[in-house]
Amino acid sequence: MLTIRFARVGRRNRAQFRIMLQESTAAPTGKHIAVLGSYDPHLKTAVLKADKIKEWIGKGAQASASVHNLLVREGVIEGKKKSIKMPKPEVKEAPVEEVNPPASGEEAPAEEAKEEKAE
Repeated sequence: MLTIRFARVGRRNRAQFRIMLQESTAAPTGKHIAVLGSYDPHLKTAVLKADKIKEWIGKGAQASASVHNLLVREGVIEGKKKSIKMPKPEVKEAPVEEVNPPASGEEAPAEEAKEEKAE
């Protein structure tokens, strides 16, 4: 399946993204079929090849959620924006530890004596 997604370029602390058409199994910076535009998140500017993007979407390419939202914002495609939420990490419940009797031995015999008298 073909995917339209971001590939990070640019230097450290100054990210820029190319909008690439790739096979979904390829690495984001790996082999690509076409470059469909670029996006600068610092300036919020996008340079898009709208006709090529529409052509590939018409052929069945799927845009990632982030690219889809960018295309909706820029008016290349119509529709609602998709929510981009990271799944919350599953918190494993810690086993409840049983309270051990005090190590000093002062309270334990008194409690045992009370239990023996009750019987």
